[in-house]
Amino acid sequence: MLLHAPRRFIFAFCLMILTGGAATGARSAVPDFPASFRVLDISANGTTIHVRVGGSGPAVVLLHGYGETGDMWAPLAADLVRDHTVIVPDLRGLGLSAQVAEGFTKANQAKDVAAVLDSLGVGPVDVVAHDIGNMVAFAFAAAYRQRTTRLVMMDAPVPGIGPWEEILKSPLLWHFRFGGADMERLVAGRERIYLDRFWNDFSADPAKFDEASRQHYAALYARPGAMHAGFSNFAAFDQDAVDDRKDLEAGKLTMPVLAIGGAASFGSTMAVVMRAAATNVQELVIPASGHWIMEENPAPAVSGIRAFIDQPV
Repeated sequence: MLLHAPRRFIFAFCLMILTGGAATGARSAVPDFPASFRVLDISANGTTIHVRVGGSGPAVVLLHGYGETGDMWAPLAADLVRDHTVIVPDLRGLGLSAQVAEGFTKANQAKDVAAVLDSLGVGPVDVVAHDIGNMVAFAFAAAYRQRTTRLVMMDAPVPGIGPWEEILKSPLLWHFRFGGADMERLVAGRERIYLDRFWNDFSADPAKFDEASRQHYAALYARPGAMHAGFSNFAAFDQDAVDDRKDLEAGKLTMPVLAIGGAASFGSTMAVVMRAAATNVQELVIPASGHWIMEENPAPAVSGIRAFIDQPV
């Protein structure tokens, strides 16, 4: 989760730690996926994953982050579906995927993604991710290197990679350690209050994460088990860091990587993170955007991802 202005940790972190940190229109409400998309519930790796699938051609899978679901990807999916098979799951325990108590390491969730792709008969795939989805995407790309054609990482760090230990030192990252049964009871019925903190503090302009979107996602996170799943994703970070460092023992990723950061959020630091783990990294900074790029300024992100995916490998 990322922030803007002096009190917000990532922008300050970029300036202080990495000598980096750079500072259109937003959408209104949560857009629908094109009518051609099918909705499936797929048994995968011991759970059931809710998946949207549309189009034909080379496959691309879109992985969402915390505070959202696969619904966030509608603007990008509408573009890619013209000439790609687009696969958009809700991560384990989130959105309309099945309630589940465990299995939230990113290595295990990479297996969820692989099982979904296997069920659909999909082989090689481009992977596009945001926030917690970045962490799942990295684990997937590291475990399935020959299967991952291209990798797009948007605006979030990766446990154990690059400046991870410096990021953890920020006292503003209290939510990384906020979880467990008592915390779940504290936020029960107050999911909107808790999530507003992320949508407000991590935006360049909080108004661009509009009221309809807030109501939509707050209702999904109020579903049974959803906040447990969210907290469990953060609780798994220590093990994720161990797993990610071990994955790099096999060498850096060699597939093309596009590292995208919001100008008022992770900015060019996304590329710094990925260059610590990959050999072929391109960089894109989205203007007039904080962390919530698909809400704040989706057009340049969609065009940048499209241009990257259209490049020959």
